[in-house]
Order: sequence, then structure tokens, then C-alpha cells
Amino acid sequence: MRRWWGSKIKRTWAYVRARVSSAERDELATWLTPAQLALFDRMHVADRRHGLEVVAALRKAGASDPDLLVAGLLHDCGKGQRVRLVHRVAWSLGQRHGEWIWRAASPMPTFRDGLDRLRRHADRSAELAAAAGCSSRTVTLIRLQENPIDQAGELLRAADEAN
Repeated sequence: MRRWWGSKIKRTWAYVRARVSSAERDELATWLTPAQLALFDRMHVADRRHGLEVVAALRKAGASDPDLLVAGLLHDCGKGQRVRLVHRVAWSLGQRHGEWIWRAASPMPTFRDGLDRLRRHADRSAELAAAAGCSSRTVTLIRLQENPIDQAGELLRAADEAN
């Protein structure tokens, strides 16, 4: 239990302090298409930062597959700007302590939409990635991020959970 809370506190601080430098964004322009970069730019800054951290973890693990790296960067793009810290906290508590937390939170303003976005973000992220011209492999890695079917998907899941 202590480890779970520690990881959630770490993620909360990361969310609050999230920044993406202009140099980091400029570097992305060297390996993303304009449509992929535009999709990255539309993400919440915390999800952009998280994507960059996931890519760094993948590279540290020896990954160089462009499809995997793009998936790591964009895997949370479906959450959108309206998913806020309070929605993420409620989501995490529901995952840990039961769906009754989601049902209790849903009547509050913005929670039904925020929790629904979190529930469906893998599919929505995959749809957005496809619309941005990502490869079918990238789209599949994103769609199956929580239940990977191959080694690359496992790498993505591990890097996501660690960051």
C-alpha cells in the first residue's frame, strides 16, 4: 500500500511540475510528421511530459523502433485537455479501491466525461494516432497498451508504468 501511494504522489508532483522545453519540442520535429507533432501539441502538458519520459525509458532499454517510440510519445493523446488532476486521482482510487468510487464521483461536474475519457483513452489515442498518419503498428501498440501482445508492447507498458 505504501508503495502504491508513493508512486501516486510521485505522479502527482510530475503532473503539477510538467513542462516541455522548446528544445525538446524542436527535437521532436526531426522525427515526427507535422500531423504527429500537431497531435503531440494538442496533448495536456503533463501527458506530453509523460510521453517524453516514456520515450527516454524506451531508448534507455535499447529500443530504437520508430513505431514503438511514436507509440510511447502519443499513447495518452486520447485523454485530451479536459482530463484534470482530480479526474486522474478519482480514476486511480477507483482502480485501487473499486468502481464504486467512479460511480460516486460521476455526478460531480466534469467527472462523468473525465472518467469516461480515462476509461477509453487507449482506443481514442489509437484513433487519433491513425488520423495523424501513424503506422498500423504504432496504432496497435497504442490500442493494446494495457494488454500488450508482443515484446514491443510489453516494453511500452513497462515504460509507461515506470514513468
